[in-house]
Amino acid sequence: MELRHLRCFVVVAEELHFARAAARLHIEQSPLSRIIKDLEYRLGVQLFERTTRRTRLTWAGSVLLEEARRIFAVVEQAKASVKGAAAGFRGKLRVALSDGVPQSRLAALLAQCREEDPDVEIFLREVPSSVQANGLREDLYDVGFAQTVANKGDGLVAEPVWQDPLVVVLPARHQLLAHRQIPLDEIARHPLVLCEPEVCEGFWQQLQPVLKPIGTQMTIAERVPTLDLLIALVAAGYGLGFSSLARITELNNPDVTTRPLAGDTTMITTYLVRRDVEPSEQLSRFINRVTRADRVPIDLASTGASALRAGL
Repeated sequence: MELRHLRCFVVVAEELHFARAAARLHIEQSPLSRIIKDLEYRLGVQLFERTTRRTRLTWAGSVLLEEARRIFAVVEQAKASVKGAAAGFRGKLRVALSDGVPQSRLAALLAQCREEDPDVEIFLREVPSSVQANGLREDLYDVGFAQTVANKGDGLVAEPVWQDPLVVVLPARHQLLAHRQIPLDEIARHPLVLCEPEVCEGFWQQLQPVLKPIGTQMTIAERVPTLDLLIALVAAGYGLGFSSLARITELNNPDVTTRPLAGDTTMITTYLVRRDVEPSEQLSRFINRVTRADRVPIDLASTGASALRAGL
């Protein structure tokens, strides 16, 4: 089984459309179809169910997709390790990021690592939290940051390291800006733009208890995979959204504004996740840097009646 054939399979599995996959791979559709058929012949299994209307993965195809992604992760790590050794690095840390880590926190942490541990190269991978958990168990990553600890178990430990206030994201001009803090029953009267639970799993798990009292009243206008898209739709008037204040502030979009929810401030927690084993010296130093970092949340009490504009 050649890696290039496996890569073709992964692209088809992600697109579930041979024409789009061929365009993404910069090859014609006919040779791509032959590659997939040859792969199925060599493995002795059917990887895709194909009709004139759609293409979907078989169970065997789903298993191969998971294994293929693991293989390519190992290959990429091998490449990076060799390049790091050639550049003079004597150690490495593989860090998985899930659910959206505030860039300011990450940048400060990485700068500190470069200053205090210049011989240790850090590799960052942005993956869904479920992929992160499996990767940690399989030793593909040394440590991860995620906003969920659900179903970790199985040899993983998680420690809360950062907390940021949850805020409502609104268009820069909106009737609810008359409120200094927005009551939940007012939220229920407006359509919502929410994150895809499969993509921002941890954030969604922490948001669900907040929305539970209005669950039957909510109107979900759109579900989106990224905060950038959420902000674009909120700015366009599709509905209201939710974010941690730290992340929305970093995006600095003048077309949206934030307000805290009425009542007790809900905090979005980011966890450091790792295997439940004795950490290496370099991982221990990394963890110490994270846990001694400033964890003081942004104070919403000083926002007053004015809008908390992204970037201010």
